[in-house]
Amino acid sequence: MNNSMLANAATRVAGRSRTLFASLALAGLAAATQTTWALDVAGLKVDEKVRVANQELVLNGAGIRYAAAGFVRVYVASLYLPQKRNTSNDIGALKGAKRIHLALLREVNSNDFSKGLLGGMRANLPAAEQQKHFDNLLKLGAIFGTIPSLKKGESITVDLIPGTGMIILVNGKKIGETFTDESFFQALLQIWLGPKPIDDSLKPVLLGTVASNDNTVNRDRDRF
Repeated sequence: MNNSMLANAATRVAGRSRTLFASLALAGLAAATQTTWALDVAGLKVDEKVRVANQELVLNGAGIRYAAAGFVRVYVASLYLPQKRNTSNDIGALKGAKRIHLALLREVNSNDFSKGLLGGMRANLPAAEQQKHFDNLLKLGAIFGTIPSLKKGESITVDLIPGTGMIILVNGKKIGETFTDESFFQALLQIWLGPKPIDDSLKPVLLGTVASNDNTVNRDRDRF
């Protein structure tokens, strides 16, 4: 084989290699774009997307609920919506399924948890709204009254399903009756997004206006 033939063969091999490399690169890029990457919050993986009632929702924000003046981490809260929104009013006006998910970072007495939810709603809802949702508030308290305690690693999920209402799941299992008044979901969200949120540092994270409230520099305080 002369030098010319060798050169042509080398050119063909190089061309095939470039084509193969480009195909592999495109395949890798396509696979990457199809992957739902998880966000790490306080060591927990938070999905960037979920499906509720066969509708894909995107993560609006996820952060840590602190208690005892920021000394205790209670849970990681994640808010999922059909499209991202950064005000409570815009979230309320948004049509479609919605989800608030709480992943517990420590054991919580369910009675105390229930009182916290009810107290948060009373602090953020006008009197007329409280009266409107009075029966649902009682039902909410009764649901958590049936659970002795909520342990570290367990989860609470509240889903709004259009045409059905609001449901509560503990560790993925539905508990209690369905709240048929869909507006109760927005009322519940005021615990975290209202004018007097249960945690001032968590509200802007759930609204997506702040990236994180993870005070990792103070992580050792969680031992107390």
